[in-house]
Amino acid sequence: MAANLTEAEFSKHVGTSFNTSVGGLEIALKLVEVKGYIPQESEQKGLERFSVFFDGPPARLPQATYKLDHAAMGECEIFLVPVSGDEKSFRYEAVFNYYK
Repeated sequence: MAANLTEAEFSKHVGTSFNTSVGGLEIALKLVEVKGYIPQESEQKGLERFSVFFDGPPARLPQATYKLDHAAMGECEIFLVPVSGDEKSFRYEAVFNYYK
């Protein structure tokens, strides 16, 4: 089942885990925030724009496209960028910007 990658759908699943595999190691990324984008009056209309933020383990994953699997949303491939981190965890962001 392919995931429905919309702000509304991700918002339903904040606090849940998305699983991926890196080098044969299973990694859980917890969806911690969905941040909508409010367009300016002068910007193009009809676009879906938002970011999702995941927290992951302290081992930093490189910026790349990852195949994620979620119990309710299904599978998807998302480009994740590490945006912050410390010895306890790393935070990743995925930005969505597409025509509705």
